[in-house]
Amino acid sequence: MDRLFDRVIVRPPGKSYVNCVSTNPEHETIDVRLAKKQHREYVKILKEYGIDVIELEPLESHPDSVFVQDTAVVGVKSNVAVISRFGEPSRRGEEKSIKEVLEKEGFEIKAIKAPGTLEGGDVLVTDQDIVFIGLSQRTNGEGISQFARYFPHVKVVAITITEIFHLLSGVSYLRDKTVAISPQVVDVDYFRGFKLITIPEDELYANNMLYLGDKNVLIPEGYPKTKEKLRRAGFKPVEVDVSEFWKGDGGVTCLSSPFYTVL
Repeated sequence: MDRLFDRVIVRPPGKSYVNCVSTNPEHETIDVRLAKKQHREYVKILKEYGIDVIELEPLESHPDSVFVQDTAVVGVKSNVAVISRFGEPSRRGEEKSIKEVLEKEGFEIKAIKAPGTLEGGDVLVTDQDIVFIGLSQRTNGEGISQFARYFPHVKVVAITITEIFHLLSGVSYLRDKTVAISPQVVDVDYFRGFKLITIPEDELYANNMLYLGDKNVLIPEGYPKTKEKLRRAGFKPVEVDVSEFWKGDGGVTCLSSPFYTVL
């Protein structure tokens, strides 16, 4: 399989999800029952494409904990798991139960320490021995430096972003040195030598996508231009309704924490 992972951690939303940190104007209309249903469908799709899913219980004490990607960056090749230190202070503590899971899985645990901050949503892993990390509102230079020390076998490239919370909201790695990118929020010059699929400005949210392997790409439902662009590039879009996670400023990648086989 040509995807970057075969196993992920997920956590369904709890009742407290309505109180998540979000700038979305429709935040107040979050339907937790629908969010739970959408999460189940998301997990079902992952399993259908042969991905092993570790399913955790809801964490009511942390409304944003469904966005489990941000808690850690896990490398199977190096057997190292880097535990995040959230740039969003209200989310600190979510990572503790993830650390326990990863310890049981046998990973060597490393942690981002103050004053460093790093969230998984800013980390773009590729199979080219390059990891791009967003220098963002949530991840700072010290966090990136610590990450680079923990994974010395890859080149780490910092990308300054200002228009989006996380790097993966504006660029996704697919396969064969191909990225989907939104040039209005991520500078394409960082990706010289890569094949670029540019996502239309009015469908920015669709750029948060997850490559499932064998040219299948999981994207949010309702973005026809992006769907067509992927098809023209030889990919097979797989749609999932994540409307309630859009309201919480989260997307398709945010809902799982991959065990990267190339890292």
